[in-house]
Amino acid sequence: MSMTVERRFPAGAEPCIDGVHFRVWAPARQRVDVAIDTEIVPLKKEADGYFSGVAEGAQPGMRYGFLINGRERIFPDPASRFQPEGPHGLSQIVDPQSYDWKDQGWKGVRINEQVIYEMHIGTFTPAGTWNAAQDLLPELERTGITLLEIMPVAEFPGRFGWGYDGVAMFAPTHLYGTPDDFRAFVDRAHALRIGVILDVVYNHLGPDGNYLREYSPTYFTQRYKNEWGDAINFDGPGSEAVREFFVSNACYWIEEFHLDGLRFDATQQIFDSSPEHILAEICRDARRAAGQRSLVFVAENEPQDTRIVRTGESGYGLDGMWNDDFHHSVKVALTGRNEAYYSDYSGRPQELISAVKWGFLYQGQHYCWQGKGRGTYALDLPSASFVNYIQNHDQIANSAYGWRPQELSDIGTYKAMTALLLLSPGTPMLFQGQEYGASTPFLYFADHKDDIAQSVRKGREKFLNQFRSLAHSRRERPIIFPDDPASFERSKLNPDERKEKVHMVALHRDLLSLRRTDPVFRAQRADWIHAAVLGSAAFLLRFVSAHHGDRLLIVNLGRDLHIRPSPEPLLAPPKSGQWELLWSSESPLYRGSGQGPFVVDGTWKVPGRSALVMHERRDGN
Repeated sequence: MSMTVERRFPAGAEPCIDGVHFRVWAPARQRVDVAIDTEIVPLKKEADGYFSGVAEGAQPGMRYGFLINGRERIFPDPASRFQPEGPHGLSQIVDPQSYDWKDQGWKGVRINEQVIYEMHIGTFTPAGTWNAAQDLLPELERTGITLLEIMPVAEFPGRFGWGYDGVAMFAPTHLYGTPDDFRAFVDRAHALRIGVILDVVYNHLGPDGNYLREYSPTYFTQRYKNEWGDAINFDGPGSEAVREFFVSNACYWIEEFHLDGLRFDATQQIFDSSPEHILAEICRDARRAAGQRSLVFVAENEPQDTRIVRTGESGYGLDGMWNDDFHHSVKVALTGRNEAYYSDYSGRPQELISAVKWGFLYQGQHYCWQGKGRGTYALDLPSASFVNYIQNHDQIANSAYGWRPQELSDIGTYKAMTALLLLSPGTPMLFQGQEYGASTPFLYFADHKDDIAQSVRKGREKFLNQFRSLAHSRRERPIIFPDDPASFERSKLNPDERKEKVHMVALHRDLLSLRRTDPVFRAQRADWIHAAVLGSAAFLLRFVSAHHGDRLLIVNLGRDLHIRPSPEPLLAPPKSGQWELLWSSESPLYRGSGQGPFVVDGTWKVPGRSALVMHERRDGN
C-alpha cells in the first residue's frame, strides 16, 4: 500500500489503527518484506525509494526485521526504536504513547544560567542503568546541577562502550534498560528542575553492526576524508533522504523522550556544502518539534569555528561550544606539563584571564601544534556560549590511566581552579563524580570483536604516543586496553565516595549556590570583568556592577602572596564601602587551613594555592 497512514516520523515501525505501519528507505533495492514472528508481509515501493505497508497482526513488543530482495537473512530496521539483543538482533516494535509523562509543566531550558553535568549511564552507578541513575538525581539537584549531558546511548555493539560507535541511531541501547526507563529518567529529572540533553554522533557510524549499506550505499560518501570511517552523505546524490533520516532522528529524541536539546560530537567531521548546513536544519526542525519548550544545542568543534553559534545566513544557530582552550590552559596550570596538544598553552595568569573573559584563546592565530591558524573571531559572543570545564570524558581518558585532574595536582590549586570555573561567566560543565572529587578513573573502553579490537588498540597507542612521558611510563606500567572488561569496571563511580568526601561536595555546592544567588556572578557578564596579573602565579578578576556592587575574585596558584605596596587600582576599595570576605577555598569546610584577615596595615595577604571572593561591604551595614 502507499503511504496513506499518518506517521510521526519518515521511517521505522509505528503502531496505527490497523496494526503497525512499517517504512524503510531502500532506493536501490527491488523488494523489501517485513518479517514478524513467522509472518512475512510484503512492502510496497514508493516513488522516492521508500518501502511501506501495514502488518495488521503486529503489535508493540513483537520482534521484526527486513528481508531485502528476497534474501533469507533478516536485517534490523535502520530506524529501530529498540534492539533488545543488541545491534545484530531483531528490532522490537515500541509504542511511545504508552508512557504516562508527568512533566506537562516543564518549559525546557536556555543556555543562560546552566550548570552542565556530563554523565555516562553505564558507569555513573555500579548497576549502570537508567533506573539506578535516576535514584541519584536528587543528589545532583542539591549540588546545583541544572542540565545533564548524557553521553551517546544509540545502540552499539558489545557489553560496554562510550557510545560513540553507535549504529542504531533511534534505539536507546539495551544495556541501560528499556526506552521507557529512559523516559522515566528524563521525567524524574524534569520533576527536579533539571534538564537533559543527549550527546549524538552525526559524523560517522560504528564499524560493527552498521547495516545501512544493506539498504542504500548512498548513506555514505567517499568525497570527504573522515577520521573514523566513511563520512555521511549530507550533500551528494541521494542525500535528501539521508538528511531526512538524521533530522528526524534529532526530532525523535526531542519529541518522544522530551529531551531538552542535543550535544553534537566532533562537528568538524560533519561535511556539508549544501545551502543550509545540516546542523542548521536539525536545530530549526528540532526547535519546531519541541513546541513551546526551549532547547539547548551544544557542539564540539575542534577548529573552533564560531559559525556554529551564530545566527543569520552564515550561522547554524546553536547555543554553545565546548571550550578546549579553557581546559588546556587550566590543565597546564594544574600540572605544570604542556607536552603534545597542550604545547601551545602556558597556564599563566594572563592566559587564564583571557580564557575567562574572551572564551577561546585561539581566534585565528597560528597554532604551532598543528602548524596552521586555529579558531575564528569570537570576541563578540556572549559568555554563556562557551562551555568551560576542567574535566570531561575525553580529557580524563587521555591521561592513559584515566586519572582525574586532582590526582595530578595539589588539592589547593585544584580547589582554586574549581572556583575559577564555577564563578566565571562561561557555562560551566562538570564530569560525573567531579562534584565530590571522585578518585575513580575514567578510561577509554570499547568492547569490540577481535579484529576491530586490535585496530582500536593500535589507534589508541598511536594517539597516546604524542605524549612522550606516557611512552616512557607505559614501559613501567602498561595501560589497560579498551576491550579489557577491567577498563569498564574500574571506570564505574563508587557511590560511597560521595559520603566520604563531604568537603568536596560542600565546595561545589557552595560555589554553585553563590553562582546562582549572587546577582553579579549569575549575570554571566564578561564585560563587567576587569583583570590584573598580581605575580607569576596570581591574578584577580574584578566584577564591576553599577547596580549590585563589585566582586573581587583572587586566584593564587603559587606561594603565599604579600602585596605591599599595592599600586593596582583593581585592588582599591569599592566606591561606597570596603572589601569583605565572601568565600574562601581555605575554609575548614573544604579542609582548608583557615584564614586570618586578608588586609592588615595595608598589606594584602593571600594564601598560597587558594582562591578568595570579596564583596562590597556598604558603610553602615
